[in-house]
Amino acid sequence: KECIIQFPHVNSVSEASRLIGRKVAWKNGENKIIGKIVDLHGRKGLVRARFRKGLPGQALGTTVELVG
Repeated sequence: KECIIQFPHVNSVSEASRLIGRKVAWKNGENKIIGKIVDLHGRKGLVRARFRKGLPGQALGTTVELVG
């Protein structure tokens, strides 16, 4: 249910902390799985997102959309 996400141009903890609480969506054709950024991961700008449903394995390495 959780996934570590890296956004382009987010390279520090201070930049990544502004993303906490925002929603992300992973789209696959017509399917859309919604998640929420819940915490930081490390010191290089990675964040941890918790999705409503578990992401399938084919989601690894793909892009997510920042919804709100």
